[in-house]
Amino acid sequence: MVLKSVVVSGMPASGKSTVARGLAERYRLRYLCGGDILKEMAVSRGYRPSGEDWWDTAEGMKFIEERKKSDRFDREVDERLIRLIEEGGVVVTSYTAPWLTDKGVKIWLKASVESRAERMVSRDNIPLQEALKIVQRRDEENKDLYRKIYGFTVGEDLSVFNLVLDTDGISKSGATDIVCYATRYFI
Repeated sequence: MVLKSVVVSGMPASGKSTVARGLAERYRLRYLCGGDILKEMAVSRGYRPSGEDWWDTAEGMKFIEERKKSDRFDREVDERLIRLIEEGGVVVTSYTAPWLTDKGVKIWLKASVESRAERMVSRDNIPLQEALKIVQRRDEENKDLYRKIYGFTVGEDLSVFNLVLDTDGISKSGATDIVCYATRYFI
């Protein structure tokens, strides 16, 4: 029997990757990140992405500008992720998949701008003011991008989710434990 897939979503630096990796490890599922598929596409166009903070580098931002010129990048990533989600047995991080498929267990990780910026400070070793600007910019860009492509605003209608968890004030391991405990009933 193939286990259901799990889709972990939330705004940038909400804990998606950490929780998704923990779920994949705990349930022995394959972990996939929409951003990694997008990075594969960047490599095919001559970019050299590395690290989770690549999107915030000059090269990463250049690719984002190129990506904004055509929605084919995002549509292709989403099509690939949805196909895998529907096959089952994966844990995926995605901004959009929860609204694009009715398959899988869907989790939204909620976190304040300040909390997400603080995570970036410790993860990426950058000043808090810079992290706040990055989080706010990425929030706006993601919302605008997916509103234009799909007609919905990421993070507004949370009715598609099986679980919504506010990760403010919860440790990485605590958030992972909560999500693992809750999802065991679904997968």
